[in-house]
Amino acid sequence: MQDLSNIHLAALRAVEAVARLGTLKAAADALGVTSGAISQQVLKAEAQMGVTLFRRTPKGMVLTPIGREIASHLTEGFEALLRGVSVAQSKIEDSMTVSVAPVFAAKWLVRRLGEFAKLEPDIRVRIDASGAHVMPRPGDVDVCIRVGRGDWAGVAAERILPQRVFPVCAPGFAEQVPDLAALTTVPIIRQRSNTLFGWDVWLAPNGMAENMLGEGPVFSDASLCLDAASAGQGVFLALETLARDAIDMGQLVPALPGRFPTEVAYWFVEPKGVRRPPHVKAFRDWLFAALSL
Repeated sequence: MQDLSNIHLAALRAVEAVARLGTLKAAADALGVTSGAISQQVLKAEAQMGVTLFRRTPKGMVLTPIGREIASHLTEGFEALLRGVSVAQSKIEDSMTVSVAPVFAAKWLVRRLGEFAKLEPDIRVRIDASGAHVMPRPGDVDVCIRVGRGDWAGVAAERILPQRVFPVCAPGFAEQVPDLAALTTVPIIRQRSNTLFGWDVWLAPNGMAENMLGEGPVFSDASLCLDAASAGQGVFLALETLARDAIDMGQLVPALPGRFPTEVAYWFVEPKGVRRPPHVKAFRDWLFAALSL
């Protein structure tokens, strides 16, 4: 058996991350280093093991047959290491890391974490607000709260709440939207690269199509879109959960009546095949109750 002291753990970790996430950039983002550093670690691992793990193609890094076999063992090994670390950490404190999209953190979760802290003062919650597709892993990220269709591979996903959408705007802007026809002339706020749903979800039941809408500002994040709508810059098609607090505070109002279902929901995502610790269960139960209010 080859002496593992001759192979750097950082190099093996880089190989596992590239194999699991598919690209150097995704692996670099997950490990908090540069793509160049990941590339060098992969080359080092190949040199130390004496095999070619990846084919370099114009479309990216593709595992060789031996690379696939080695990567599967590495993933199992790192998951076992993380489980061991999580056992040690659980003896120190009941803490958990929750990965969420920035918009959900800003518009819903952060406002309510104080409620959870009062119920469970001994549980410390760390929020990792990231737009990246993070995988929950024992000892790293305990759970993810995702919005989507729940079809993610390699995880256990439990649906929390299906989502409806409806148009919102600032109270002072509402007078510019007296009826459906007004949507063809007023500014429409859009989120760039939103692949989960489009305006047709709301427009089709009303006998309209998205190509009939007016132009308007485009933002990279739904949180910015909601802020722009609150500032009176136009009408935005919002998820019910994300717009709730702004409506309660009088910052937004429904621009027109009617809320229609989408194919997406909020999901509680955990590592597959891992027993749920008591503090994660406590957070899960609180989250489900709070989102259902």
